[in-house]
Amino acid sequence: MQNVVSRLLCRFAFASSSPPSTTASSLVLRLALSLTRAHTVSAPLTDEDKETTASPSESLDVSYGLNGALAARGVIVKEKVFHNLKKTELLKHGATSIDNLSGIPLYVRGDTLGEAPEISKAQFSKLLKQVTCHISSVSKIFVVDGAIGSPSNCDAKVRIISDNPSAMLSLSKILWEIPSRAISHDSCPLTVYVASSMSSSARDILGFGSQASNGFAAADVERSSVILCGRAYANTNTTKDALVALAAPIISARGGLPLSARLLLSGDSAIQLLAPEDTFLRCSELHKVAISSDAGVILSFHGAAPFFQTTHSPASHVIKKPTSLVIVMADSTGVVPAVSNLSSGQAAYHFLAGYQDGKFVPAFLKPPSPIEPLELAKALFLQLEESEIPSYLINANDGGRHITGKRLLELVKSTLCNKLPESKTNVADSKVRDLKRKYKSFLSGKFIDLPEEFYF
Repeated sequence: MQNVVSRLLCRFAFASSSPPSTTASSLVLRLALSLTRAHTVSAPLTDEDKETTASPSESLDVSYGLNGALAARGVIVKEKVFHNLKKTELLKHGATSIDNLSGIPLYVRGDTLGEAPEISKAQFSKLLKQVTCHISSVSKIFVVDGAIGSPSNCDAKVRIISDNPSAMLSLSKILWEIPSRAISHDSCPLTVYVASSMSSSARDILGFGSQASNGFAAADVERSSVILCGRAYANTNTTKDALVALAAPIISARGGLPLSARLLLSGDSAIQLLAPEDTFLRCSELHKVAISSDAGVILSFHGAAPFFQTTHSPASHVIKKPTSLVIVMADSTGVVPAVSNLSSGQAAYHFLAGYQDGKFVPAFLKPPSPIEPLELAKALFLQLEESEIPSYLINANDGGRHITGKRLLELVKSTLCNKLPESKTNVADSKVRDLKRKYKSFLSGKFIDLPEEFYF
């Protein structure tokens, strides 16, 4: 009977792009819930959970709610579902730690930068149907809830549904912990489906070819869903890229600003650093003071926090208002001094340009990204204006050579006390005009109607 329900739900949920009839879908959902109600196994209750779980009947309602939520996502519990298990519990179910796997392709629907490999709406729908039916066919389903970013009023909640405990052991490390019922109270949580044992069949269905032999990831921004097939869950970077692409619009709608940035700690102060990836990777001195090695910070009026969980510093240092914001660019002409103070409009302008010795990387973004760089720059301008965070520009190029990591860190820390080192450029006016013209030519050609507050 359980298999019959699974097939019915798969047929109704994803047979077409239009929603199923209310009567049919409700009938299947009620039947599914009646069969799966008693099969939820949750992690031991925390003190917070105990406070909110008044009786065994209420605990049963939690199980009923989880199975209902999974059914709404196309997944029917065949035998058991395990919810928010700890590491020791996952190990008992056969989970094993695995090395990070590289070379996993990511296909995205909804990338505004247009640089990530695309997947069509029809392809994603077909893949999602196959994956949910596959997960519904396994005897044990594992579910983990978490969040991207903090605080809770501008984060993005995430639910991971997997056929493999090893995937949960890997993926649960990157998400911030949330209260047990936060997902059910969230209006637009992200859903990650992990189908570790159906990589080849899914690849053949979609015609992805041999480049996805170890697995692949697919993300649909409109559906707020990520699919990890095969061993894709073992590639942490690909998974994070997919999650950030889906989370960015949600975070932005909730008043947060998703930036490709890092938080640096110096004593009791926090510095928000916007710099090219290769600049950060080249400077080991920055690694020692960064909260996270990942580029990803949510800036809001409540403070700033990394996208993903980190063990580099205690939680008390994670949420705080940055003391300063530093943008790192590279100019070998000598026009831009080593470090200079910026107005909010100048900071937004240089952030939007992302200039690196003749190359522009708008908003320091890397694909995939569903948010336009200009919209990020406008939001940053407003944040800086209202939060009164002082902003600075550092030139990482000195006479045609990259400055050392030690020197870069010294310049970054100098912004904390606003005692900037003396810096003289002594360049011809023609070079200044040339650089400004280069900025203007690129930005006006790429973006329409730049705000008049933005300037060099």
